[in-house]
Amino acid sequence: MADSTFDFDFIVIGSGFGGSVAAHRLAEKGYRVAAMEMGRRWTPENLPRTNWLLWRWIWRPRLALRGFFNIKLFRHVLILHGCAVGGGSITYANTLLIPKDAVWENGSWAGLADWKTEMPRHYQTALRMLGVVENRILGAADRILQRAADAAGVGHTFYRTQVAVFQSPEGEQGGKTYPDPYFAGEGPERATCVGCGGCMVGCRFNAKNSLDKNYLYLAEKRGARVFAETRVTGVTPLNGRADGRDGYQIRTVRSTSWLPGTARRFTCRGVVFAGSALGSMDLLLRLKENGSLPALSDQLGNRVRTNAESLIGVRVPGIREDLSKGVAIGSGIYLDDYTHIEATRYPKGSDAMALLGTLLTGGRPGWTRILLWLKNVAGALLRHPLATLRCLQPFGWARESLILLCMQTLDGHIDMRLARPWYWPFRKVLVSRGRRIPTFIPQANEFARNTAAMLGGTPMSMITEILFDIPGTAHILGGCPMAGSAAEGVVDHRNRVFGYQNMYVCDGSVLAANLGVNPSLTICAVTERAMSYLPAASDARYDDAAEVHPTQSVAPHDA
Repeated sequence: MADSTFDFDFIVIGSGFGGSVAAHRLAEKGYRVAAMEMGRRWTPENLPRTNWLLWRWIWRPRLALRGFFNIKLFRHVLILHGCAVGGGSITYANTLLIPKDAVWENGSWAGLADWKTEMPRHYQTALRMLGVVENRILGAADRILQRAADAAGVGHTFYRTQVAVFQSPEGEQGGKTYPDPYFAGEGPERATCVGCGGCMVGCRFNAKNSLDKNYLYLAEKRGARVFAETRVTGVTPLNGRADGRDGYQIRTVRSTSWLPGTARRFTCRGVVFAGSALGSMDLLLRLKENGSLPALSDQLGNRVRTNAESLIGVRVPGIREDLSKGVAIGSGIYLDDYTHIEATRYPKGSDAMALLGTLLTGGRPGWTRILLWLKNVAGALLRHPLATLRCLQPFGWARESLILLCMQTLDGHIDMRLARPWYWPFRKVLVSRGRRIPTFIPQANEFARNTAAMLGGTPMSMITEILFDIPGTAHILGGCPMAGSAAEGVVDHRNRVFGYQNMYVCDGSVLAANLGVNPSLTICAVTERAMSYLPAASDARYDDAAEVHPTQSVAPHDA
């Protein structure tokens, strides 16, 4: 039963692919729910027309940049991620793929449940909620990817992506508005996709099925409250009960304020950490270190994965076709059983990401590769000065570029810790440690070179790969790994935090293996599974604690 001595039954920290699912399912079961979201609330009307409007695209509020996209550079990896009401769904490429079954056999979650039997129904629920369909809008970049795949002998692997986009019936122009097509009139009205390629700078045409139009929308309709521009700074068990059985106090500040005095306090019976892999790791590490949650596993921050990614591409200055048209990721191929490539795009005029690009360069990581890159750039400028300058200058990049997002299921990980970096000793920040992640994927680079030769263009890669031996990723995973005990991970197979009651982690930080595909759908499905075990609010006892070494799957409360 609801307890009026608490502000809420559950507080969810974050509103992304885990937080929105948790907020909706908890509200649906009758709990009083609040979702604390650090980012702003965006609508089709206030989204930026181009990512050159940095103050409305980049999220760095202390620099007066209050957008929804962030870039964080670590020693081992450059991480691209979102921050908004609806989490990364505002800026992600809305591609939702089910990974191969083999991922459940790898990592610390292997054997904790009958994953292959249980997960399909949760994937199907998430696909329905997100309105996923097979992409029907193929642009020039998708057709080029198919030609390049044919030339590489893997044309048979070409597929249209599964996308969370409201698309027109065959033969009908996009841009037409319809009443809610997904939830029997409970959801908002939608408009069909116009194929502008703008998914990753926020859909201004109301076609993208971001979380604020499904899970989070329905959660709010059922009474959940969303506190935007709110950063959680503290989580403390109440009444001196170390395991949180008597509930928690949540402390927050306004994330977009420069002035002190905006702190607030809330109380709740249970808490769900869902602030993304980076956000949850950072907050939980701070809470462990300052003594608020000292029983958190020492595995916190371990086994952080980058989905084994590489961002490469081909630029063709002066190409007649507009490569920005379509949905953000409209198609993909498999080079082999482990290596997956998707055709990716930004909309025409959104060229800011070109500042991270340069000429593709092989060689071994290290200073010799930098010298090789300098030699390649100098040689290109001498042989083809105008063409090289056109490739390196940013304007026109989105229209002229085929971006290739390569992902692998091969394992590899780093660790994250709080430390004082040499360049800023005044405050501890999240830093990466461990062995280097492979900076580039040789077979993907070869594919980019061959595609460039086919088009008469120039293969490109990220400048951080060459200058700093740092790959980029939009899909950071792990850090609060799911495992059989606190000695091996942070949460159990039902996302419950070891050492505490009524505490859960529901975001990419719990995923225990590289998926080899975009992880958003799996985060939703794993959270659907975790929430399915909670009873209706009227039956809640608030004594939910993690299991050590579960031997078999347990039947959930709902069918």
